[in-house]
Amino acid sequence: MELITSADVAAAEERLAGAAVRTTLVPCEWAPGELWVKPENLQPVGAFKIRGAGNALARLDPQRRRAGVITHSSGNHGQALAYAARMHGVRCVVVVPEGAPRVKVAAMHGFGAETVSVEPVRRVEKARELAEEQGLTLVPPFDHLDVIAGQGTVGSEIAADLPGVETVLVPVGGGGLAAGVATAVKARCPQARVVGVEPELAADAKQSLERGRLTPWPAERTQRTMADGVRVGPSELTFAHLRARLDGIVAVSEEEIFAAMGALALSARLVAEPSGAVAAAAHLAGRAPGGRTVAVVSGGNVVPDLLARAVTAEG
Repeated sequence: MELITSADVAAAEERLAGAAVRTTLVPCEWAPGELWVKPENLQPVGAFKIRGAGNALARLDPQRRRAGVITHSSGNHGQALAYAARMHGVRCVVVVPEGAPRVKVAAMHGFGAETVSVEPVRRVEKARELAEEQGLTLVPPFDHLDVIAGQGTVGSEIAADLPGVETVLVPVGGGGLAAGVATAVKARCPQARVVGVEPELAADAKQSLERGRLTPWPAERTQRTMADGVRVGPSELTFAHLRARLDGIVAVSEEEIFAAMGALALSARLVAEPSGAVAAAAHLAGRAPGGRTVAVVSGGNVVPDLLARAVTAEG
């Protein structure tokens, strides 16, 4: 199976100039050990997804791009594709699972996307149906080489800003971010460990790596975690990258995710959604390898009352 290369990530960096923010590492002197966070919640769509969506859209044949794009997403990728589509002046449709966070769906509409709500298990199927019926190009959230390469720019920036990094912690849902980050970091900092982080209630990628084969969990099982952005599991493509380039995956509890949200808000002044807090949670809970560590805060599109409860609990 074809895997992306560091050259693919470098090319994506050039395409994303002006579209994605080059986020700066934030030192966390309040945390145990040596920790920096990569605040991807500061992207214009509130999450790292603009990198993959922007790169994939820029790579499309102009005629196909003009016809419009479609995706399936619980929120962040949908927002990112809608944002990128608006930049190019093209139509965007997002198939969202029922129960997707209202704040994320509202943001998609704000960026000009049309949304179609379906049962979580039908979102991929429905997106493919609509793509064929309406002549739209499907840009999936992670199962795409250009998307993975775009997400990898998070890793190349980490390597450039902290070449002595020893551990990079990255959330794992569909696996596109972890696949891209591991590719970029390993190419530039081969001594560094790149470790994925999942909620215990949606640890399908961890189990898959342990078994040596893709082991999907049913949607009704992964729906239990508050971290909606990582409820989906990896594809064959992203799993191939994870097997080849990731140094392992650790799992964190719901309580640890919740505590990390509060700590990031109070001590780092960073708003993190549950999915965005899982990597920092692994370090703060002592579940990560340690050393000079960077945790990717992948997104900050959180329901306000959940954030308020996390801050109150931590305070």
